[in-house]
Amino acid sequence: MKKIGVASAFMYPDKDRTVFGQKSLCYIEKDMARYLSHVEAFPILIPDLGKAELDNFLGQMDGFVFQGGTDIAPESYGQAPIENDAWPGDPIRDQFELSIMEYAVKNGKPILGICRGFQLMNIYFGGTLYQDIETQRPNSIVHRDAELYDQLNHQIQFTPDSFLSKLYDEEGEGRVNSVHHQGVDKLGDDLDVFATCAEDELIEAFGSTQFAPGRVMGVQWHPEFFYNSETPLIYGNTLYSQFLDNC
Repeated sequence: MKKIGVASAFMYPDKDRTVFGQKSLCYIEKDMARYLSHVEAFPILIPDLGKAELDNFLGQMDGFVFQGGTDIAPESYGQAPIENDAWPGDPIRDQFELSIMEYAVKNGKPILGICRGFQLMNIYFGGTLYQDIETQRPNSIVHRDAELYDQLNHQIQFTPDSFLSKLYDEEGEGRVNSVHHQGVDKLGDDLDVFATCAEDELIEAFGSTQFAPGRVMGVQWHPEFFYNSETPLIYGNTLYSQFLDNC
């Protein structure tokens, strides 16, 4: 069985929370846990540990997944907030996950970044983000709707001859969900764009050229939510099956 390390999402002490209100929590979202569970692999939540303990823990993993969640803090990619307190992000989680990504990249481990994880990968490789697409890219389509949530979707265009184009049998386009208000602005170093939003050309998927195609890659959409979609989307398990082949 392959061991897939999943970087924890964090919840911090909150006196108004009934359960464990005075404690910090490390968690994985339910649909993500189900998506990653497989006859050939099982997900293992990576807790917030000290460096020595963390390195030993990471050394047992065959591959790494970076899940979605709260925004990435502007300071994590060298920017000041465009609007104070509107989108502060989580700098603690940012640094925790960046340290895991550093380990994975240096040790040549397969990586799959999803939504926030995709954006984090762009930051790791030296890129930046739109802190809020609606504010900074007003001509873009709506990429997040609080009521529709994972039912919001749009077309993507696969880059011709790219890894994803070949993975999806040379299809020129597909449809994915959209649950994000941040997005890739400056593309990180050595990242090859695999797909863009068909309506506004926002980057939706890429992979690192430092590794074999698809070994280190990220997508802006949430394949773990596809099972619940009322609209036909590209096949979400294709990505994970390919990721496991690399592990």
